[in-house]
Amino acid sequence: MPTVSVHIVTYNSAQYIRRCLESVFQQTHPISQVIVIDNASTDSTFEIVKTMGNNIRLVRNETNTGFAPAHNQAMALSDSDYYLVLNPDVVLHQDYVASIIKQMERDDKIGSATGKLLLQSDPTKVDSTGIVMNKARRAFDRGAGEDAERWNDSGEVFGVSGAAALYAKRMVDDIRVQGEFFDEDFFAYKEDVDVAWRARLLGWKAYYVADAIAYHVRGWKQGARSKQPLFVRRHSYINRYKMMYKNDSLSQIGRNVLHIIPYEIAGFAFALFTEPGLLGAWRSFFKERPKLKQKRTHIQQRQKARIKF
Repeated sequence: MPTVSVHIVTYNSAQYIRRCLESVFQQTHPISQVIVIDNASTDSTFEIVKTMGNNIRLVRNETNTGFAPAHNQAMALSDSDYYLVLNPDVVLHQDYVASIIKQMERDDKIGSATGKLLLQSDPTKVDSTGIVMNKARRAFDRGAGEDAERWNDSGEVFGVSGAAALYAKRMVDDIRVQGEFFDEDFFAYKEDVDVAWRARLLGWKAYYVADAIAYHVRGWKQGARSKQPLFVRRHSYINRYKMMYKNDSLSQIGRNVLHIIPYEIAGFAFALFTEPGLLGAWRSFFKERPKLKQKRTHIQQRQKARIKF
């Protein structure tokens, strides 16, 4: 039987973590490890996890290292066949892991998979059924806000949301760049899209399993963005361009330039007139450009597939 470890990164997640872990322990597929990386929470998250049992490997970081580095940290502690990357505000149906593993074991080129994520506030509506990337290089959650009954057909997708993603170790090991699965320069936001793009370029499939159900609170509630620290919003903004620099090609951009340019103009105008502080993120882009170029070269040298947007 394939082994599965569950990896959760917490940061002030006391409101959600107990229900999340309880749903993990109720999975019908055996869970070999549960690894929780706490990114220096200042609430009671760490204490709650400690009370949940000795079968949790709990690591407390002294600082908030971000989503990407912390999940890489968790993966380094596991030797399971599959890694379930799980947000603390997600509750799983008891067959979530079993349903997805069944599909992934049928095809060893499926490197990542997800189920039907529903909004916890309204389970008749979809939170995500995977990631879509359009011709403007805008990534978004497939089916978000739509009726759940419209999404009963399983199949391949561009990628999977990092909220409840099952990754095969065989793929994780294959697509690492400079030893990293999630790009640690991303800190937070779009790291799952970056992984999805890279995985497809290197010949791996992503899959949506409709009968695997989970419920997501979703942290970006209305008005939440303005409450995020500026450095986090800067990561969210600039990571799109880091991702494009690493994974896109001039020929592909040329084919989609009429879609990309209007979106870029609108995005720049929005940042300039509503959040001008975001534009300071370009300093980090140019500072990290030599490293990004090395990563781009690595991906290009191993590329096996072309993506048509």
